[in-house]
Amino acid sequence: MYAVIKTGGKQYRVAAGDKLKVEKLAGEVGSEITLDKVLLVSDGDNTTIGSPLVQGASVQAKVVAHGRGDKVLIFKMRRRKHYRKTQGHRQSFTEIQIEKIAAK
Repeated sequence: MYAVIKTGGKQYRVAAGDKLKVEKLAGEVGSEITLDKVLLVSDGDNTTIGSPLVQGASVQAKVVAHGRGDKVLIFKMRRRKHYRKTQGHRQSFTEIQIEKIAAK
């Protein structure tokens, strides 16, 4: 059984037992969270596609860790004008483990 969920402006295909890194979510490490924005649920034979969400479907997940990704460097330069600007960015993420997928 798998589902397609939406969180942090992105869509993920998940199944029970999967670990994935998503945009930062509120919740302590070890706590259970419920993801209600389920776009599709499939159990092999039956596939339910929402319009836009599947009614009554939810995904239970456990927060494994919070962290920050690798640094991305932004470099701006104007030639012949002695303008150089360097900036860095590290995106925060939450690592979750999918516990179960519930569909009505």
